[in-house]
Amino acid sequence: MKFRWTSVAWSIAYLLLLLSLSTPLLLITTFFMIIPAIVLFTTLNTKQFILHLLPVLLIVGLITPMYILIAAYFLIPALVMGRWYKKRASAISTLIAGMVAILAEFLLILLISTAFLKFNLYDYVYDVLRTYTEWLTSMGASNPLLSEIAISSDQIGQMSWLTIQAIPMTLILSAFVIAVITHSIVRPILNSMGYAVPKLKPAREWRLAKSFIWYYLLGVVISLLFGAADSGFMLMVSANLLPLLQIAFKIQTVGFLFFLVHERKWSKIIALLLAIPVIALPGFWIIGVVDLAFPLRELVKKSKR
Repeated sequence: MKFRWTSVAWSIAYLLLLLSLSTPLLLITTFFMIIPAIVLFTTLNTKQFILHLLPVLLIVGLITPMYILIAAYFLIPALVMGRWYKKRASAISTLIAGMVAILAEFLLILLISTAFLKFNLYDYVYDVLRTYTEWLTSMGASNPLLSEIAISSDQIGQMSWLTIQAIPMTLILSAFVIAVITHSIVRPILNSMGYAVPKLKPAREWRLAKSFIWYYLLGVVISLLFGAADSGFMLMVSANLLPLLQIAFKIQTVGFLFFLVHERKWSKIIALLLAIPVIALPGFWIIGVVDLAFPLRELVKKSKR
């Protein structure tokens, strides 16, 4: 076995991460849960991987049987991304595959909870918001700054509904963030183990397809037609499509800024400093739209000559 001791170490790390689910650290370790499984699956053949995985699941099952289901939940996207790493697929296709797998599991859990466990997402969000507002009200009794806060049940219901509408975007962004964190950690690990993995294109080469402009125009039309509706599928599309596209255009804007800095031979620190307001503040995403619609990068190259 080529990486015998390294693989054993990663098996132990996987075990410790699963056991951390019973501690307050789970809020942090959850983001790294699929990393050991990816490393093991990518660097070992199927038989070796199973031999390393079974002891981990056995120990976890003896301590808390429920954790086996959690391990299986995180194992699926690990196997998907590991499969793409084994195929030497491009970094972006690996990220998309991992993101789709994670998102599919999110939706599956939500479907099972709603259909079989009678879980009502609206009631859950409403109860959480009501508990929070009651806590604020109790704090207002001793804090003059909070004493004027008074939120009615109707307002809580409206906030709950708005929260429900934004869930698709939240799930997509969560899946994307987990996939990006995983790839950014797994890739250098695999490279250090002698297993070359394709890296993402440099930021200056990040470009969306021109069709995103038409998607955005479609989102604007949907927002104008259905944005004032009280409920319905199109309202949910309207509430999520434009914000997601604006995030995509922010990525395009960051790519253009890195391209500009590269062409002008400025320090990369300048690009990082310029990227901060683009990410943190609204409105700058419009630069990405202009870059996508017009040949800005070609103009930058011409002006350099």
